[in-house]
Amino acid sequence: MNILTLKNINKQIKSKKILNDITLNIPKGSIVALIGPSGSGKTTLLRCINRLIEIDNGSIIYNNQNISNIHPITLRKEIGFVHQDSVMLPGTVYDNISYGLQLQNIVNDELIKSSMKHAGIDEKYLTQDASTLSGGEKKRVALARAIALKPTILLLDEPTSGVDPKNIKTVEQNIISFTKTLVLTVLWVTHNIEQAKRVATHIANLKDGYIQNFSKTNHFVWEGAY
Repeated sequence: MNILTLKNINKQIKSKKILNDITLNIPKGSIVALIGPSGSGKTTLLRCINRLIEIDNGSIIYNNQNISNIHPITLRKEIGFVHQDSVMLPGTVYDNISYGLQLQNIVNDELIKSSMKHAGIDEKYLTQDASTLSGGEKKRVALARAIALKPTILLLDEPTSGVDPKNIKTVEQNIISFTKTLVLTVLWVTHNIEQAKRVATHIANLKDGYIQNFSKTNHFVWEGAY
C-alpha cells in the first residue's frame, strides 16, 4: 500500500528547473532515502510534499487525497518536517517540543516525555534553554517536536548534519526505532550513500532534478505497516 504518490512533479524556481517530472510511489511504513549531489532537488521535493512551496504541475497524493485539497496546517500535522538547520524557538526544550501542541491547545506532558524518549533526549533537559544546546541535541529536540504531533509521514532533511560523528549511528538507530514503534513513513534526505544503505528500505537517487533510479534495499518495511 502506497501512503504517498508523486506523479509527474515539476518545479521551477527563478527560471531554473529544480524538479523534472518526478514520479515516486512511497510504501506505508518505509524509510526512503533521497540521495544525490547538492542542488539535485532533494530539499525542494520535501518542501513541495509539505506544501511549504507549491508544485508547478503534477500531483501529490497522500492517503488517496490530493494534498492541494488539504489545508496546509492540517497537512503539516500529518506530514512532519525536520529541517536541516533545526532552528530552536525562544525558550526551554519543553517549550520547543510542546510548540505544535500548544498551537492546537493541547497540553500533554506524557506525550512530550514520550517524544523525548523516542528522540533520545534525557528528561533532565526539559527546563534547559534550547539555544544553549549542541547541534546534535538541537536535532533531537527538532525530532521530538515533530513526532509529538503524531504524524504519519516524517520528512527529514539531513537529520544527522551537525551531529558529532561518534553519535551519528546512535541518532540513526533512534530514528529507525521510533519509526518502527510509531509505524511512521520516512523520507530521509542524505548526501551519504553509506548512511542510506544503513537506514533505508528504499533509495531514490536524484540528479539534476530527475529520479535516476528507485530501488529496494535489504531492509524490510515494518511489520504492521499495512
